[in-house]
Amino acid sequence: DKYEEASKLSGMAKWFQPGTPFSIDNCPKHKEFFRAGADYNQRLFMAANRVGKSVSGALESAFHATGLYPDWWEGKRFDGPTMGWAIGSTAQATRDTVQKELLGPMGAWGTGMIPAELIGTKAAKQGTPGGLDWMHVKHVSGGWSTIGFKNYEQPIEAFYGTAMHWVWCDEIVPINIYNECLVRTMTTNGIIYVTFT
Repeated sequence: DKYEEASKLSGMAKWFQPGTPFSIDNCPKHKEFFRAGADYNQRLFMAANRVGKSVSGALESAFHATGLYPDWWEGKRFDGPTMGWAIGSTAQATRDTVQKELLGPMGAWGTGMIPAELIGTKAAKQGTPGGLDWMHVKHVSGGWSTIGFKNYEQPIEAFYGTAMHWVWCDEIVPINIYNECLVRTMTTNGIIYVTFT
């Protein structure tokens, strides 16, 4: 029906809504993870399987990319379009977890955290069918944010050079890559957040 279809395409708006069983106030660990971003430039969400770690990382990334922060948001905010990286352990893991949470599964892009109407230009990742190298996301300001998709199997040189506002690392990240990601956030007053079991 129309309601279910609209809900599928509503992106991040469907998560942690006040007045629902999974409202942000009923999820204190998630709430504290988000809130801590206002005070700390490095965060870790380490918890059990299937409790919403990757969902939380993707949700925060979508907020920063779109600028559509909900009323309940107490975490870090950026004023304009952002540059960010979403990183998984392998190219396939990045596609199947990180990219899927942000965009929805292959064949149903626009059903993830980022609403379909805000998804802009996309570039395919060579050698990874269905995987993306980067994408543009419409920001509330009218500009465009950029999300790059990376993985821990890439050479360290792939993480050199570019200033980033935010970096989301899903799964345990090698320290040399983590350090490079952290350096990328130094000139933007940026943040890095890691989610793993």
